[in-house]
Amino acid sequence: MAEQGVTVDHATIHRWTVRYAPRLLEQLNRRKRAVTRKWHVDETYIKVRGRWMYLYRAIDSDGDTVEFWFSEHRNLTAAKRFQRKALKRHGRPVRIVINGSQTNREAIVSCDMTDRLQG
Repeated sequence: MAEQGVTVDHATIHRWTVRYAPRLLEQLNRRKRAVTRKWHVDETYIKVRGRWMYLYRAIDSDGDTVEFWFSEHRNLTAAKRFQRKALKRHGRPVRIVINGSQTNREAIVSCDMTDRLQG
């Protein structure tokens, strides 16, 4: 805005963000493509802002991200939290493909989705 010669206080920008962000999110969610019912679930170890963290992620069969979750720990609690978040936001998939991680397998079993497990 400064390039256009308009001076705006930072508090005004904050108020605009608070006011219009929910509307923008609603519009974006309307246009969002639905995820497919076959998910590939994996976790990897990455550096985020100088800290090593685990990235849990689910990718659908089109290659789109279904859900992701960052955790400092690779344990059953983190895997369950990720699975529950994905299920709550996107429903139950028909199939879940995993890389053989015992933690992911246990999280899927605890969410009562053993019949959907593949891999």
